[in-house]
Amino acid sequence: MGDALTPDSGREALGLISTYFGLVLLIAAWWLLGREVRGPKPPGPRSLLITLATWAAPLLPGPPLFSRDVYSYLAQGAMVHARIDVYTHGPIRLGGPLADEVAPVWQHTPTPYGPVSLAFESAIAHASRAEPSLGVIGLRLIALLGVALMVLALPVLARRCGTDPSAALWLGGLNPLLLLHLVGGAHNDAVMLGLLGAGLVAATGRWPACGAVLVTLAALVKAPAALGLLAVATLWARQVEGRRRRVGAVAATAALSLATTGVATAVTGTGYGWISALTTPASPDNWALTSTLGRATGALLEAVGSGLAPLAAPAWHGLGLLATAVAIGAAWLRPPRPRPVYALGLSLIAVAVLGPAIRPWYVLWGLFVIAAAGPGGTVRKAVVAGSGVLALAVLPNGFAPDSRQLTYAVCGGALAVCALWCVRHTPGFATGNALPAVPGGHRSERSA
Repeated sequence: MGDALTPDSGREALGLISTYFGLVLLIAAWWLLGREVRGPKPPGPRSLLITLATWAAPLLPGPPLFSRDVYSYLAQGAMVHARIDVYTHGPIRLGGPLADEVAPVWQHTPTPYGPVSLAFESAIAHASRAEPSLGVIGLRLIALLGVALMVLALPVLARRCGTDPSAALWLGGLNPLLLLHLVGGAHNDAVMLGLLGAGLVAATGRWPACGAVLVTLAALVKAPAALGLLAVATLWARQVEGRRRRVGAVAATAALSLATTGVATAVTGTGYGWISALTTPASPDNWALTSTLGRATGALLEAVGSGLAPLAAPAWHGLGLLATAVAIGAAWLRPPRPRPVYALGLSLIAVAVLGPAIRPWYVLWGLFVIAAAGPGGTVRKAVVAGSGVLALAVLPNGFAPDSRQLTYAVCGGALAVCALWCVRHTPGFATGNALPAVPGGHRSERSA
């Protein structure tokens, strides 16, 4: 399916140009909608949800876009069903047409995903009989359930954190990264973030114990969500009086997390191999900050004949982990008393940006939380700008571009910019009416 997106003919080249034409228009529409949300008559959450459904609908019937990870999920699910240890072997051990669809860089790589992720991957692989097209549909439906949890959680969290629900939905729900990678790419990050959002809603309400369980389940999809337990423990401790009870709330959070992990692992029967698999190496051409610096430093050391070149990448990765720890500490310990949900968002952004590997959808980990709890100003502006840039960073086939593909992408984007300029300078165009009326009216639902 991914070969159809490789521009080796005029038809495919036209497809890539059209894709980037549409991407730039999508980013522009999102930005203009953001101006409406910040305007005097902002659309309410219901109107924004209708817009989200309208924008997402064209992505549903198509192949997976911007990544081939969904085939890795299916292969891992088929391996679990066949009783092959996914924490020891890569999809190449499965063999067959499904394994052939997995990107070459991950063919021999064990999975770092937890038992909850493997449970739904195995169920979909079994139900689809490991047929790639049917499996993609099944996993996209699972991702859509995760997205639904996310958009339901966002306005509730925003009200409880004192931010505008419509602004939260715009930034965290209609974000191009969510549409392209959680809907279009069917990544399991959607399930992780859906469970994390549900857990934070429970913890900011009257059910912190339920919040601890839900956040732990999110971490058993992908490990970064475990940072959410810091928020749950802090929120729970603030709901009780007395030092002893606060310590008890923290201990109860840890106990519930351990119990949930044990039960989920026992039910799925996949074991605890995901803990050691978290050290699975990143792809060698990963463009994360620390990986890029590691490659550049290694090349420089090799050019001067130093024997230290092989140590450059591990050294930068170690510095990245140290910087991540410092950033997390600063988010939680800086005075005045930190807001737990916002501190969690900053922590997840630090993990994504300073880690040894990054993909555009990793930024959604922290972006989703910041959308609900982040204050206005520099942080939100940086998140908006970063979202627009990262939405253009990956080709529809998920692979790194060559010079020809990059040319097609730039041409498509340039054509979209020209089209936007022409529309902007068309007589009668009014900035305030740049977008058609959204069903549901323009009822403001700003929190007090």
